[in-house]
Amino acid sequence: MKVAATSLEIKNDHKFSHREYLILAIPLIISGISTPILGAVDTAVVGRIPDPASIGGVAIGAVIFNTMYWLLGFLRVSTSGFTAQADGANNQKEMILSFLRPMIIAIVFGLFFIILQKPILHIALALIGGSEAVSSFAASYFSIRIWGAPFALLGYVMVGWLIGMGKVRLALVTQILLNVLNIMLDIVFVLGFGMGVTGVAYATIISEISAVLFGAWIIYRTQKVNLTTIKLDMLIASNPLIKMMKVNRDLFLRTVCLLTMTVIFTASGASMGEVTLAANAILLQIHYIMAYLIAGFANASSIVVGRAIGGENRLLYKRAFSLSAQWGFISAFLLSLTILLFGDYVVGWFTIITEVRITASEFLIWMMVYPIVGFWSLQLEGIFSGATEVGPVRDSIVLALVVFLGALWWFVPMFHNHGVWLAFVLFSLGRSFFLWLFVPKLTRIKFS
Repeated sequence: MKVAATSLEIKNDHKFSHREYLILAIPLIISGISTPILGAVDTAVVGRIPDPASIGGVAIGAVIFNTMYWLLGFLRVSTSGFTAQADGANNQKEMILSFLRPMIIAIVFGLFFIILQKPILHIALALIGGSEAVSSFAASYFSIRIWGAPFALLGYVMVGWLIGMGKVRLALVTQILLNVLNIMLDIVFVLGFGMGVTGVAYATIISEISAVLFGAWIIYRTQKVNLTTIKLDMLIASNPLIKMMKVNRDLFLRTVCLLTMTVIFTASGASMGEVTLAANAILLQIHYIMAYLIAGFANASSIVVGRAIGGENRLLYKRAFSLSAQWGFISAFLLSLTILLFGDYVVGWFTIITEVRITASEFLIWMMVYPIVGFWSLQLEGIFSGATEVGPVRDSIVLALVVFLGALWWFVPMFHNHGVWLAFVLFSLGRSFFLWLFVPKLTRIKFS
């Protein structure tokens, strides 16, 4: 059996159409939402257990893993950018190297997380806080899922490489397998066998391992990775290696700021009680789904920009901005409208606990505001990542974090949990505004 190596051919001209853009973006949207769907499914299944501490435990466990994995999120983003540029320049060897270099990093860091699992868990629980019951559930979840760390990170690299190569359908198939298997195992382990939080953890780790094995099989069957042409000196060549490390460093620092905000946000909710923590966890999962839906267009723009820069095509580069802005706004508007019309119903998917549902519904207005103020930062981050110029992404999010901390200090005493969400929205708005200021510089650097 031979796997079809279908990829999308991007035409390097200014007439790159809305239809071509959507053909590229829609599979990326479906693929991208697999990340928040994993957390959302875990939260929804545990929400069927009549104990808010279970939801809070999975929420805190998910925050810990999001923290670790998002710190290494550059593995997918930079792999996509470098691969797209290599493909645009038709550099076959660099396409392979752009896969192997981050793959080594993924394995090393995955093993590193396993070795240091006890201090990581201890520090995380101390920072986030929560009741004894919540911390106990979080520890159970963490101690099982941590063994999948190398596979989760390898999955980032595989999906990033497939996306960078324009093989969005193959990336989509890999992510669909991850999602479907995770949902099935969640239902079997938690609702069928009554395994509770540990069942959720086992479902996720089995899904992550299966997705990597399937992704490796896909890449092997497409016969695009011919390792016989690669020598060690190519793998450790100083110039591309230094450039990759600089990009990864800036993306790492960007993620540190993002996760600092997320941890502080979660801790602020935890300090207001288990019900508020659980309600915020549900709304945060809804936010993740919206963010990744919008980011599907950003990923499409990243590929188009990478190809444009690799092929030195300024018209295609400008077209990526136009398409990204239009479809980013359309998706943000539709998501806000969905929350306005069906928000309470969406919250009901996540829990059967009446008190948690009522509390979450009280703060749904912030989920209506978030897409409008945050979509442009996601689109711009995709564009800057495709250009592999992510220093401005780092700088803009540092400024946004300052805005968040100031807003948290000022508004929480007055508005309590509404103040926490207001600070979150201002953080998202700041990311959009500050990064937009760097766009003229990006254009000068790449097309002087």
